[in-house]
Amino acid sequence: MSNQNDQSTYIGGTPAWGTRRGPVVPYVPALDGLRALAVIAVIVYHANHQWLGGGFLGVEVFFVISGYLITLLLIAERERSGTVSLGNFWMRRARRLLPALFTLLLGTIVYCALFDRDRLGMLRGDVIGGFLYVSNWFQIWSGSSYTSAFAFAPLRHLWSLAVEEQYYIVWPLIMFVLLRRIRPKTLPILGLVFTAFAIAIAVATAMIYRTGPIDTFANTPEQYMSIFGRRVVRIDFLYLGTITRASGLLLGAALATMWRPWALRRGRAGSNANGLDIAGVLALVALGFMCWKFREVVDVPDVGMTGYDLLYRGGLIAVAIATVVAIATVTHPRSRLGKYVIGTPVLVWIGKRSYGLYLYHWTIFQAYRKAAGNSLDVREFIALMAITVVITEASYQFIETPIRTGKALATYRSWRARGGTMRGPLGIVLGTLAVVPVFSVVSMAGARVMPDDITAGLNENEGAVTRITTTTIGVGTTTVPLTPTTTLPRGKMDVFAVGDSVMLGSAKKLKSYGITVDATKNRQVVDAVQIFNYYKSVNELGDTVVIHLGTNGITKAATFDRILKPLANVKRVVVLTMRVPGRASEQLNNAVINNLPAKHPNVSILDWHTLSKPHPEWFNSDGIHPNALGQDNYVALILQAIGR
Repeated sequence: MSNQNDQSTYIGGTPAWGTRRGPVVPYVPALDGLRALAVIAVIVYHANHQWLGGGFLGVEVFFVISGYLITLLLIAERERSGTVSLGNFWMRRARRLLPALFTLLLGTIVYCALFDRDRLGMLRGDVIGGFLYVSNWFQIWSGSSYTSAFAFAPLRHLWSLAVEEQYYIVWPLIMFVLLRRIRPKTLPILGLVFTAFAIAIAVATAMIYRTGPIDTFANTPEQYMSIFGRRVVRIDFLYLGTITRASGLLLGAALATMWRPWALRRGRAGSNANGLDIAGVLALVALGFMCWKFREVVDVPDVGMTGYDLLYRGGLIAVAIATVVAIATVTHPRSRLGKYVIGTPVLVWIGKRSYGLYLYHWTIFQAYRKAAGNSLDVREFIALMAITVVITEASYQFIETPIRTGKALATYRSWRARGGTMRGPLGIVLGTLAVVPVFSVVSMAGARVMPDDITAGLNENEGAVTRITTTTIGVGTTTVPLTPTTTLPRGKMDVFAVGDSVMLGSAKKLKSYGITVDATKNRQVVDAVQIFNYYKSVNELGDTVVIHLGTNGITKAATFDRILKPLANVKRVVVLTMRVPGRASEQLNNAVINNLPAKHPNVSILDWHTLSKPHPEWFNSDGIHPNALGQDNYVALILQAIGR
């Protein structure tokens, strides 16, 4: 994602430590081609998870390429000059990475200050984390889960750049020490050590990971772990953590110790690449298959969101191994796959701009769709990608390349030498242009942290609900005596409504019409079994029940049968359909709900999905939770459905 080397060639014969003649890492177009495939996978995944559910694995491909190239550069410099200049290395990285990053950060601050000021307080931590390259640890610490669908998170993607930059700081120090003690002929042994560490990390990841649903600490304490006394989600630590994601970087480094282009050209391995091309094709097919099949999280019926077990139990290192084979193939001097397929001009053009494409695309997507989980359709994707490409190309041509090559500094010095000054009209223009960024940064620094509209609305309605404590075990629920979390009603309830966060947002308005509401965030459909069994056991069910469940996961017809069994004697049961745009659960759950009246005569359907579909103005940014206008219509439709 962030490595790019100038065209160079091998100089001299067999190198030895301490000589000034030796290898310079050559530019391999096919590596840019691999970057292109990786960034395309990530962008498609970020646009719509249903298009390529495992496209996030492109980040792992970037990690392996980075590990390979950085280690190769350090080894080449050691062979060429007898030492490694850490200062020069870090300066090259800074010139390559920082200009585009700072442009993104400043642009995001200005956008929010001008068009979305309520987000400025929440944005502050992400900006600081991005600026210091610790975004991954900030997200782990703050609980900003990478899979959270409702958040406006324009800088969430910077976690991977943080992992790489932390590697760029630490790894040269490690290699500086190791290369002082290792002879060129023993480098492959060092590669075996790196491989062993990568395997150890993969094993540790599998041991730390826990199978099962991921919910609040109260419901799924096994899915949490402690870091310096802070409770964090295991899956976030494993996916975002620098150490747990180091396997790919280490395997790339291991390849660099054994597969050096200058050595290939003069050895037997460089004479033929037919067998290697076949292996490379198989590796790319494997990567494509994993991008198609793998997931970060999966929706298990009546359980909810769980981690994708295979990803954390060998999947990530499998991706890294396939990438190693692909890199070994395309960097071979006689590889047809590398020259004629992966190294084609279009892929190389994309690959050279992959850093900017990765940086800008996610923020542009977020500025448009507001909530991270909102899926783009094809027309939206094409339009936003056109904007992304234009911004990326402008950044590449006028910011990144001039600074990376030193042309910007040379132009500035030449201008100063000709007597250029900031006074006069130029100073006025530059000062005027600086007003908006300065205003934006100051606004962000003093902004109050405000929850998003959805969270604020749900929190405001918490006091209007009546709940019993439910205990989830596996995919079912217990039936032990329960204790109320609020004062339970006495006698039969006139209208009893049970729902998830969609209903919770309207709880106060429903309560104002005499409806007793039991609604909470992240509720699964199966949880209602316990609720209705309890109220039947204490004889508090009245003549009317309203059910709106299914937002948080897929359910089954058998589950609704279990829910409706204790409601057999209730005269009217109104069940609402789901509106969850872009998710498979919407169609599946609605099919189950619409079939209920055929089996349960006391059930009628309120088709919230169909009635609300023509009214996007009823909803918050996620398209799921009603805003104030939507809540009024939501309540009115429920009242109409129950004959009020």
